[in-house]
Amino acid sequence: MQGINKGVTQLKLEPANTNSLKAFVGELNGNIKLLEKAFGVKIFQNGNRVSISGNKIDTQKASNAINSLYSLTVQGVEISKEIIQMEINNNEEIEPLEIAPDDIEHVIKVPKRVIRPRSKNQNDYLSKMNNFEINIGVGPAGTGKTYLAVAKAVEMLVTEQVKKIILIRPAVEAGEKLGFLPGDLSQKVDPYLRPLYDALYEMLGFEQVVRLLEKEILEVAPLAYLRGRTLNDAFIIMDESQNATIDQIKMFVTRMGFGSYAIINGDITQIDLPKNIDSGLGHVLKVLEGVEGIGFTFFNSKDIVRHPLVRKIVDAYESFDIEHN
Repeated sequence: MQGINKGVTQLKLEPANTNSLKAFVGELNGNIKLLEKAFGVKIFQNGNRVSISGNKIDTQKASNAINSLYSLTVQGVEISKEIIQMEINNNEEIEPLEIAPDDIEHVIKVPKRVIRPRSKNQNDYLSKMNNFEINIGVGPAGTGKTYLAVAKAVEMLVTEQVKKIILIRPAVEAGEKLGFLPGDLSQKVDPYLRPLYDALYEMLGFEQVVRLLEKEILEVAPLAYLRGRTLNDAFIIMDESQNATIDQIKMFVTRMGFGSYAIINGDITQIDLPKNIDSGLGHVLKVLEGVEGIGFTFFNSKDIVRHPLVRKIVDAYESFDIEHN
């Protein structure tokens, strides 16, 4: 329940629960301080009563974020800085990008946690993974593409909808080549798959991931090593696909066998291929546009769940490119 009077918004957080309130405000009121800084308001909290003062529009944005965050604590969700930043992102516009009340929230349950979408685009991405066997996620770093794809793969493995997970990343990073890295093939590829590994460790635990690798239920491979294979009953994730060539992307999407699911993720603004080689990601978006049975999700800076400066940097680069091209 709330009333707005001359730039002051009064909130009453319900249900009044000591543990939820403690989780909401954070250690040394850290969560409230983040909201104050982001929206340019002053927040005063006494028990389950909250007063927000400042510009009327800013107090409304802060009010929306506070209600959303408190409802998460009531559900037992741990309020991290990433979750707070996503709520800030969602409410920076007068018409926030929240999931509409009549939309289904697509939640993923894995052994170590329950994963919820933090933006409308993330929710749409999960929805499409439920409905399409091939999905393409395009957008800047930090928007959750990799994390959500890994979460869906783990969920489907645990529920025995697939028999294995295959993680793939083109072996191209800022001009580096695998031959310059020490170790065998697996050791050469591992650094390029670190974001995927980090997500797996968080969802399954280190020991379980090691066991799955030993049993080859979890497989990592450079993209080129898929040639000649047909992948059945597998969840296949290609990350950083903007660094795959046109032929490599074509080869990847034609490796799918029965009972398999494929995810192609990438950021077309971060291409590390030599300038005379076209990115397969931009090409495949044009080729497969309109093909029934394939899901496309396009993320933007509002979906970024990293340090707030990352979002501003992404927007600055986009503006610069538009002005100079």
